[in-house]
Amino acid sequence: MKTLGQQARAASRAMVKADTATKNKALLAIATAIRRDAASLRAANELDLAAAKTAGMDAAMLDRLALSDKAIATMAEGLEQIARLSDPIGEISNMKYRPSGIQVGQMRVPLGVIGIIYEARPNVTVDAAGLCIKSGNATILRGGSEAIHCNCALALLVKEGLAAAGLPEQAVQVVDTTDRAAVGALITMPEYVDVIVPRGGKSLIERLMREATVPMIKHLDGICHVYIDDKADIQKAIDIGFNAKCHRYGTCNTMETLLVAEAIAPQVLPLLAERYLTEKVELRCDVQAAQILHAYPYLAEAQEVDWSTEYLAPILAIKLVVDMYEAIEHINQYSSKHTESIITEDYSRAMAFLREVDSASVMVNASTRFADGFEYGLGAEIGISNDKLHARGPVGLEGLTSLKYVVFGHGEVRQ
Repeated sequence: MKTLGQQARAASRAMVKADTATKNKALLAIATAIRRDAASLRAANELDLAAAKTAGMDAAMLDRLALSDKAIATMAEGLEQIARLSDPIGEISNMKYRPSGIQVGQMRVPLGVIGIIYEARPNVTVDAAGLCIKSGNATILRGGSEAIHCNCALALLVKEGLAAAGLPEQAVQVVDTTDRAAVGALITMPEYVDVIVPRGGKSLIERLMREATVPMIKHLDGICHVYIDDKADIQKAIDIGFNAKCHRYGTCNTMETLLVAEAIAPQVLPLLAERYLTEKVELRCDVQAAQILHAYPYLAEAQEVDWSTEYLAPILAIKLVVDMYEAIEHINQYSSKHTESIITEDYSRAMAFLREVDSASVMVNASTRFADGFEYGLGAEIGISNDKLHARGPVGLEGLTSLKYVVFGHGEVRQ
């Protein structure tokens, strides 16, 4: 790991000098290689899936691990989208003349070396590599042991693309050992690694929060809410309420708690329940919601713990509230500050919700499933942060950069 760190630090110094055309050339070469070797990638992924099933991996993790034809195409498309994005490196902003005569501004620069630790999700290997290349960073990628075959296959394609563009192959390094001690080393090498981005389960991130001596960009839970206001469009509420829960269960932007205004609940909840029944979603309801849905076959009484649980499964907590302000109070108390959405046709309420909900992504009349770097036009994301410092929400190119002050003088000396 020390050798990887030294190589990454050296590569980062070369990456900061790379121009936009060179970085884009590498990205497009990697995308071409991924499409060319799609069959080989699927074969490597099948080896990982077979081992994971034998080991008894749960359905949510298997879903993250699987690499479909669509997922492979999306990886390549994400790289092409990153190549089309404006290069933030070297941008100078906020230039101002000072009374002394000097000009002061800020230049956007790479963070340096980024360590990324993730479980399952082989697409993260490509997303992270692409964003780090475009933002002029070097990266060390430590994927989970469950995706080792696919990650190593992708690493070869990334190195091929870097070499084709004349960039150092060590700019993107995939840790090829499944030894968990590698994680401990990576998160305690501040002399080589500038920031850690963990993308994995709660136990992984909790471990890193205890042990890391390198700063992190992270989120711990994805306890996301949808609030259906009494001035909501019923069809929008049904479509969004179903999609936010059932589009995919194993993602951090999946709705885990549905809040419904008391006045509209008798109209909207039975219609939503018809949709949830098709997916056999278990509904954990408060007393008022349970009275409305008493005939629903997969019904349970909500407990206090349900309001702060990330299920990653076909389970949904439902609570009735008097109005939007009670919904906001509930969200700000129980949310993990990831993503929340309001369904309403009232502009003033929508704007109040946007202002007062303290989360990284706040939406109006849209599914929480859109809280994603690709959907936000970032090309891809290296992770999602619900911290308030440096980066918040899906972390794309700008989140992997910093600002330094630059000064232009004309021979001035301080008096």
